[in-house]
Amino acid sequence: MSEALDVILRLLAVLVAFLVLPLAVGQTEHKVMAHMQGRLGPMYAGGFHGWAQLVADGVKFAQKEDVVPADADRKIFQLAPAVALLPYLLVLIAIPVGPDGLVGQDIDAGLFFVLAVMGVGVLGSLMAGWASANKFSLLGGLRTAAQLMSYELPMLLAAASVAMAAGTLSLPGIVDAYAWWWTPWQLIGAVVFFTAGLAELQRPPFDMPVADSEIIFGAYTEYTGLRFALFLLAEYAGIVVLCGLTTVLFLGGWHGPWSGHLGWLWTLLKTAALAFVVIWLRVTYPRLREDQLQRFAWTVLIPLALAQIALTGVVKVVIS
Repeated sequence: MSEALDVILRLLAVLVAFLVLPLAVGQTEHKVMAHMQGRLGPMYAGGFHGWAQLVADGVKFAQKEDVVPADADRKIFQLAPAVALLPYLLVLIAIPVGPDGLVGQDIDAGLFFVLAVMGVGVLGSLMAGWASANKFSLLGGLRTAAQLMSYELPMLLAAASVAMAAGTLSLPGIVDAYAWWWTPWQLIGAVVFFTAGLAELQRPPFDMPVADSEIIFGAYTEYTGLRFALFLLAEYAGIVVLCGLTTVLFLGGWHGPWSGHLGWLWTLLKTAALAFVVIWLRVTYPRLREDQLQRFAWTVLIPLALAQIALTGVVKVVIS
């Protein structure tokens, strides 16, 4: 009975984090962009510092009519937002927050699990583009597929370097094996992993598949109301997952002063700092062209990831 209760409490904690953290990132993005770009609108809703902007957005999406195109594949069209969102909930279950088993579920091959499930989330965009019966949506879905194929490889190679260094595929095991000198040692892999993750989430400057000025928001052209809001929520949930994984793999996770008692706080702070970097990149760099996007993956990120694996192998041999 106690084991069942423990599982239920862990799952409830993961669900609460899944419901709260993406919304917190979305609200933070409103405020950070308002300050960086001088956008006054998001700073007024509700009074103090525009606290009600996120609530206003939610009400706006809820009031919009739910439209399904006449020629669309109705079931696939309606299922796509859930396919895009739910994989990130499963990934959160495997991300360790603190020491002493503070994780939804410790999976022996946790690294394989999270990377495989994150790849499933992109299928939501492909389903949306194909089922919408819209040429712009289909083009956006195809660009999403091409981008996934290009950036999945450097992301996996960077993660493999950390697994080689730690000698385990368990995410808590990787954090346990962490030492302070890992951060400069694995810095190249961290940059590659984080950058490839941004591209998989189709975040600026890698948002060509959903560029509203290019192909009318890509695979999501025909979506309205709450279904469109679910795609936006999936993007913010992906930011939380990407920053959490980068923290666990490359920044030592819960390691920090008084980590025995405050390890969970260090994990959240590092994740929040990386989420700020994601927002900062959005307001800093212009969108890449499709050819630049593909060239950057194959000629820059993949060679850097292979160089990181070679460096990891050399250091492991020297240490042993």
